[in-house]
Formats: sequence, structure tokens, C-alpha cells
Amino acid sequence: MKILFTAAECAPFFKTGGLGDVAGALPKALAKKGNEVRVVLPFYTTMPEKYQAKLTDLFNFYVSVGWRMQYCGVKTLKMDGVQYYFLDNKYYFDRPGIYGYYDDGERFAFFQQAVIELMQRISYIPDILHCNDYHTAFIPFLLREKYGWIEAFNHVATVLTIHNLEFQGQYGREVMSELFGMSADRYDDGTIQMGDAVNFMKAGIFYADRINTVSPSYAAEIQTKEFGCGLDDILRMCSFKLSGILNGIDYETNDPEKDPAIPYNFSVKNLAGKKKDKEALQKKFGLPVKPDVPLIGIVSRLTYQKGFQLVSQEMSNLMQFNVQLVVLGTGYANFEHDFRYFSGRYPEKCSACIDFDVELAQQIYAGCDMFLMPSAFEPCGLSQMISMRYGTLPIVHQIGGLRDSVWAYNPIEGVGTGFGFEEFGSFWMMEEIKQALNVYNKQPKVWASMMKTAMTSDFSWDSASQNYLDLYEQILR
Repeated sequence: MKILFTAAECAPFFKTGGLGDVAGALPKALAKKGNEVRVVLPFYTTMPEKYQAKLTDLFNFYVSVGWRMQYCGVKTLKMDGVQYYFLDNKYYFDRPGIYGYYDDGERFAFFQQAVIELMQRISYIPDILHCNDYHTAFIPFLLREKYGWIEAFNHVATVLTIHNLEFQGQYGREVMSELFGMSADRYDDGTIQMGDAVNFMKAGIFYADRINTVSPSYAAEIQTKEFGCGLDDILRMCSFKLSGILNGIDYETNDPEKDPAIPYNFSVKNLAGKKKDKEALQKKFGLPVKPDVPLIGIVSRLTYQKGFQLVSQEMSNLMQFNVQLVVLGTGYANFEHDFRYFSGRYPEKCSACIDFDVELAQQIYAGCDMFLMPSAFEPCGLSQMISMRYGTLPIVHQIGGLRDSVWAYNPIEGVGTGFGFEEFGSFWMMEEIKQALNVYNKQPKVWASMMKTAMTSDFSWDSASQNYLDLYEQILR
């Protein structure tokens, strides 16, 4: 199968979150299964030098962005069986960050048209063109409405993966002529209009051959008013082509037996290293080294979406228990302040590192007993899967991908891979933490069994990628 994958970010070149992880891992997994996979990305000048040094300049061409003729250089690199193309335009992509600029609409209008025009120039017309989030969601619309006269493109099937519906790409009616050189007919008839804006995500939902989200539960949730971000009616209308596929994690990077970021390696058969990792983590965070005290970890953006209002509300209560908490992350100033405050007030029980540190994150996954992830909504989530791989049992709000990946503890049968609370509220979160502490302290055999089950659960991209291949084959039948 010939697959062209396109996204706004991709690990290890540049990423801000889960989209980058998926764009990095899924194409590699598809290539390992014998498919011809190519990936098209913007060339951000922040790409690490070690990858820039390996790039080859192929050619350049010009893209019409409305009345503008914009340069597009094409760089390439082959890695892990995948051919990568990076589209170079310093005006759009020579910036400190990936998103959050006043002209994001123009930047991704350029990129999406360049992706389509690249296909003929590299003589690669794929069976499947896989788009991701609003940055590339307009491509299925453009293929049909702007480039439909090119016969070769009529045989390209499109998939749109929604990683986070909250971000939709909404711009004024004028972008149709200003950025795409098209009439506003499809805006005026309501097809791509949402409120008073062109909506990239709505266009992708209507025009893509298949839509999927990054977990089955999230696919159901976005069809409701609570989580549909205004597009729930459209998604219910298109439910016949909507499905959910749970993301995987990179098993090579997240391997407790080989991970170079953790002080002591370990496995499900020999957990001695995990005990040493806990001791090392307690020392690193300046906490008393107490092997029998349950250690809870947090690695996250400190935001309301991630549920930290619940944690702030219950911190004084939690600190009354025989427990330790370590926190790594940055985010809203009020949450950063709260964790600094509690670290100062309870120095023997709480320690926060308000920073982003990849190695320290791995050490928290490996050294903690429990991992707290109380998200208000979570399309998929990867941290809970990583923590389980390292034998650290997650405590989660049972929503989206957290519900699909964490087997919530059943106290009657004494089984599960973590702990989950149904209702989003600080009381219910605290009740679940108390239940986890009770199992840890009073039922060590049950805890050991849950750790083993968690560590041997299959969250590999090998399994997840097969579900994507099945989805592709449904379209091509």
C-alpha cells in the first residue's frame, strides 16, 4: 500500500504533544509491515542540527497562496524505512514555536496546498493520504474542490485523524479567495461554514473518506454536546465513517529493560531495579528515602483540561496521608504557584519541578508507585500507557482514551491495571486515590499482580498500526 502521511509536527524532529508522537511512530510501524510510507512536514528551522545535517535538498517550486507566489523548498531524509519530505519556507516556518501565530491560517493554507502539489512533483500518488488535525484537515476538501481536475488525484483516498477537536482552524470567509484562490460557494452554501468562519476541521469531516479519533471512547464522546466543540451535529451526521483507534506508544523508547534515562533498568520478571529507581527519585526530589511510603507521580501540562483544579482542591487532604508526591510540568501560573506552595508547606511529602525535562519524566514513570492523571477530557493520552509499561499504576478519570487503556481496579475480583473514577470531581478523585493507597498498603499480592498485568498489556504501535491498515483497506475495497 502507498501511504502519504502529513501533519504539522512529528517526533523526533519537532513536537509539542501527542500529535507529534503519533506522526513519529505510526508511519514507522506501517513501513515495518511492508507498506511504502512517505511523510510530508513543514521544515521548522528549530529542527535539531543532527537531523538537519542529514537532509538532502531536492528542488523548489512556487505555491499560489491567493495572490501570493510563495517559495517552497523540498528537503528529504530517509529514516527507519520512511521517506520524509520537509517543505521549506522561512517566512512561515522560521519561528521559535510551531503554533500560536496571528497568521497560522495563512501558514497552514500554504502548507496544505504545497502538500498536494508536491505529489506530482515527486511522482508519488498514494493510495491513502492520511491527514491529522485542522492543520491538514482542509486537504480532502482541496483535493476535490480545487484540484479535482487533476485525474490522478481522483483515486487518492483520504483519512482524517482528530487528535483534539478543540482546535478547528476557523478563519473569515475572505480566506477562500485570499489564501486559496477559490470562490466562496462552499462557504455560502454552508458546507464548510461554522458560525461566521470557514472551519478547516468541518471541511475535513465532510470531505474525508474516513474519520477516526485516537480512542474509541473519544469517538463516541465528540458526538455529544459536552465534548463535540460545536461540531457534534456534523459528527453524528458523519458517524457512518467515524471510528476510534487507540494510540500506541514507542516500545523502543519506553522500555524499562533498556531505557538509558533511568538509573536502574528492570523487567516484569525482575523488579529490583524499580525499587532502586524509587530511592533515586526520592533523593533527586529531596524527599526522605522511604521505600514503603507510596510515591505518586505527575508528568503533565498543568492546565484545567488536565484536571489540576481537582488536585489543587484536594492537596491539603492528600498530604494528611502517609504518601509522597512528585510533580513535573509547566502550565497555568495558578497551578504552578499551588505546587510550589505545597512543596514548601509539606517538604517531606511533596516536591515539584516546574519544568519540562524528558529524562526526568522517564525517571518518574519508572520510580513511582502510582501515576495521577485526572484529565477533564483526554482524546487518548500516552502517559498512562507509559506508566503502566514501567509498572506504575495510573489513577485516572475514566474518560476518552483513559477509559479505553486503563482497566479500572475491581475490588471484588482484585484485578485491574490501575484505578479510575467516573464522575469528574475532586471528592471522587480523592476516593480513588484512597482506594489505591489501601490496596498498596494492605494487599501487596494484589498490587504485584496488577503491576504484572499492567506491564504486559499490549500498547505497542505494532497492534495499533494494524487497526489503521484495516481502516485503509475498508476504503480501498
